[in-house]
Amino acid sequence: MRSGSERISVLDIFKIGIGPSSSHTMGPWKAGLTFIAELKKKNVFTEITSIRVGLYGSLAKTGKGHGTDMAVILGLSGYDPETIDLKLITEVVEKVKTNCVINLGGIYDLEFNPESDIVFHSDKCLSFHPNGISFEAISSDGKNHSYTFYSVGGGFILCDELDLSQQFDYHFPYPIDSAEDLNRWAHSTEKSITQIVTENELSLRTEKELKHELTGIWKVMADCMFKGCHSEGILPGGLHVQRRARAMNINMLPEDESANFSEWLKLIKSNSFTFPEILKWVSCFAISVNEENASFGRVVTAPTNGAAGVIPAVLMYYLCFVDGAK
Repeated sequence: MRSGSERISVLDIFKIGIGPSSSHTMGPWKAGLTFIAELKKKNVFTEITSIRVGLYGSLAKTGKGHGTDMAVILGLSGYDPETIDLKLITEVVEKVKTNCVINLGGIYDLEFNPESDIVFHSDKCLSFHPNGISFEAISSDGKNHSYTFYSVGGGFILCDELDLSQQFDYHFPYPIDSAEDLNRWAHSTEKSITQIVTENELSLRTEKELKHELTGIWKVMADCMFKGCHSEGILPGGLHVQRRARAMNINMLPEDESANFSEWLKLIKSNSFTFPEILKWVSCFAISVNEENASFGRVVTAPTNGAAGVIPAVLMYYLCFVDGAK
């Protein structure tokens, strides 16, 4: 299984995915995709006759509210959380629940009743981690193919039966396992933290590839803030929580009729705001992302879905009130 000691890339931390939780939504979703991939590697994928999923500990107790069952269905259906059309999420899940049939891996139909084939073991917790999820597939020859995963936060998963650490087999020029390591490299090389991290990333990909990936991450953050500040209604979950970001945006920008992020950014920068109003904007930016996250929207883990609004809000503050003031 291995865990904990692998060095990771910035792009492993900032994942593009679906809310509302990196550990309860994105982790189980990724586990479902990994499970399907392993069945294919074993050449038993097309021989599977039934699948049963078990959720344990925290995944069982709060899974419904975090859409863990939905994530499992979408993962087993072969959808990628980074690219799935958001309009398909409810449609695919409801179709599976209604017909009790899942299009496994997006390839063939299999009988699957979420009510009985996704079991919430609220009274059981696996020993390794509170976020446990098991997949059990039976093939036509009667063999059982079982895997137990743990969603350990930030969208990262571990598995009892698989060593997933090879995905993080990086050899950085400046290996960093602690803040002390980073401090030591900064002093010995006389380079900034930005330079050290950038050179580590460039050891994995070209400068063009790195800029492309980071631009894609920022686009998701920007679109998330724009959408959150221009959407109204009640957040899902049954608590009837009213969205707030749109009202905050209108209160500070009554003339806003922006059709896209670029127009909105330009409008904000063209206005003059007091310091207390700027603080409200920072909160507005963060809340807009958090509300999109709660609505099963596309967000960037930063470093978890629960804190997904923090870094976009800081970057947006810079673009609107620091860079624009120069």
